[in-house]
Amino acid sequence: MLQRWLSRLARRRASGPADTGAADRLIAQGNRAENDGRLEDARRLYREALGAAPGYASAHLNLGIVLEALGDADSAMRSYEAALACDSGNPFASYNLGKLLHTRGNTADGERHLRTALERKPDFPDAHVVLADVLEARGDDAGAAAELERALGLRSDYPGALYNYALVLTKLGRRAEAESAFRRTLALDPAFAQARYRLGALLYARGEIDEAEPLLRAAVGEDPGSVDAHVALYNVHRSRGRSELALVELERALELQPDRGDLWLYRGVVLNKLQRVPEAEAALRRAIALSPGLSEGYRILASILVNQLRIEESLEIYKAGRVYDPQGYLRASELFALNLSDAISTEALFARHKEFGEEVEKTLAPIVARFANSRDPEKRLRIGYVSGDFDNHPVALFMIPLLERHDRSACEILCYSLSDSADRVTQEIVERTDVWRSVPYTPRAELAELIHRDAVDVLVDLTGHSGIPAFDLFAYRPAPVQASWLGYLCTTGLTRIDYRITDAYCDPPGAADRLHTEVLVRLPHVQWCYRPFVSIEPSGAPPCERRGSFTFGSLNQTAKLSRSVRRLWAEILRQLPGSRLALLGTPPGAARDLILRDFTADGIEPGRVTIEPRISRDDYFRWIDGVDLALDTMPYSGGTTTCDALWMGVPVLTLPGTRSVSRSAGSILTTVGLQDWIASTPEDYVRRALAAASDAGRLRELRGSLRARMRSSPLMDEAQFARDAEGAYRGMWRTWCARAQ
Repeated sequence: MLQRWLSRLARRRASGPADTGAADRLIAQGNRAENDGRLEDARRLYREALGAAPGYASAHLNLGIVLEALGDADSAMRSYEAALACDSGNPFASYNLGKLLHTRGNTADGERHLRTALERKPDFPDAHVVLADVLEARGDDAGAAAELERALGLRSDYPGALYNYALVLTKLGRRAEAESAFRRTLALDPAFAQARYRLGALLYARGEIDEAEPLLRAAVGEDPGSVDAHVALYNVHRSRGRSELALVELERALELQPDRGDLWLYRGVVLNKLQRVPEAEAALRRAIALSPGLSEGYRILASILVNQLRIEESLEIYKAGRVYDPQGYLRASELFALNLSDAISTEALFARHKEFGEEVEKTLAPIVARFANSRDPEKRLRIGYVSGDFDNHPVALFMIPLLERHDRSACEILCYSLSDSADRVTQEIVERTDVWRSVPYTPRAELAELIHRDAVDVLVDLTGHSGIPAFDLFAYRPAPVQASWLGYLCTTGLTRIDYRITDAYCDPPGAADRLHTEVLVRLPHVQWCYRPFVSIEPSGAPPCERRGSFTFGSLNQTAKLSRSVRRLWAEILRQLPGSRLALLGTPPGAARDLILRDFTADGIEPGRVTIEPRISRDDYFRWIDGVDLALDTMPYSGGTTTCDALWMGVPVLTLPGTRSVSRSAGSILTTVGLQDWIASTPEDYVRRALAAASDAGRLRELRGSLRARMRSSPLMDEAQFARDAEGAYRGMWRTWCARAQ
């Protein structure tokens, strides 16, 4: 337990000689000196009391207490033992000796003396409180809670006991009771800063950030030396997208504890969010140097290196961190990174996923042997969606139309959010969900039990091995039917994820099935449902007509800009003198420098390539309007960015490969009827790009017609998409119902 409010015991006169009046007067003077903070004077007076009455237990007891306060634990212990030698039944001497033994690590002897004190004085709340601490130290949290309940039964207005009780209840998962105990603590002692921090942290972990924030701000103001309070307030700012303020709190925490690896990890996270990538990398390297077992540090550092196109370095970091990755999150992140590499074959990529899935399913057993869900094939389905991206993220934006259009007579929708980040988009998701559960800090086994109690029929993973992965949750198999969709265009490798939802273009029948542990369920039209969420209109003419030069552009994230695709872009620029390439989403740092060096090595002047960092959503769409032709990436294609470019009247040129992730742009283009923009070979990719640059009239026509074409296609037919998705869920459910029970 972090803080103890143990009231000073009343000084009791133990049995002693009849002429102890002088000793009692000296003890009373010593008590007054102690209360005034004059500890040395108190010690002197207690020693004089012993001189007046050498066998007086009360004098030994008071001397022991002041010696302990002065930091002389050895002498204090001898005084308590002397008090017990004079009066073996003195519960206060037993209590103080037991408490001191416990604080010095001798828990067994400490417990024995504390229990002796309680045998002799059952109505002793302080002894119950310290015994609770002993029990908690040895892992008996339930026993600790029981002792604290006894203490509070004797003294209900005891803030320290209430606070400790709240801490133990939190550990026991009895969070509602813990919240009540923290609130009662603060009602009794409004100046209890640590209780305010703990209540704020509990509310934050439960997703009640608006109520948590003022409590945590107050806790930091009252106790600016509390590192934990600064970290908690950092988390509030981070979850609300206030990265600059989050960084301020971290800097204050690091001033107090500069050698804490986790603080450097958090600093790396927020610096990366601010696009201060070199500083983020340095912070993360410092984190794992200080705390080599910090697996999350390896994962985020490797992800940053991937986004800087330093793939080989990232793989070394993944390798170094594996020994500290018992839960598998680092290995899942590595699988995602391998999707970006053109150095691994499609078959080898599948084998890595399958091997990972086997390891996970060998470690984690399903939580139920038999589901109690009704096997009615036509029942109203309870559909659960799991994601760490229910905020301003492409996954959430694709989900909103589906959540709006779900037929509530046929299904009930539950969403389980694995992230503590919340924004306007989060609120839109919440408003369109029948049951919303914010569970970022719920252990996965507990979350699996919760989903099982919610009686979810079909559970859908929207993340795969990207973002905040949930493979462990699905390995527990909390629902009878489990599927993967949207956030990860690849197999998860888990056999307990029964299905992966896709379409016939991304995963052609007969070719893709063997590369999945899941059964592929292909939606009849397309696996995407796009809504733009902006009101910006495209220009009537392509930029080349306004500028006199042609602008190619890439909207895809930096990690997708493989060396092979950059070579193709360089070839296009070489064959079209005067043209330029604009890249969006790469902040200053190693990736930007590498890209420019490679283009220079490929014969392209640096001035023909412009690279810009991430920008706001509205500015992003305006930026697209300045591009004549968007060039898709390989082997990892674009999804959201393809839709966004088309919405702004800009065609997208793609070159699909054999992997699902390489075919997303092709799926979208096919759905909109733009198959002419799908190349068959690298040479064809270059040829089609050059042909587009020589046909401004065609580009002008697309500027004026693409939005109408998109609106009339299945890509934006929200009602039809919802029926298609529900039809897929119904088919999965009927299959489960038809199996032998």
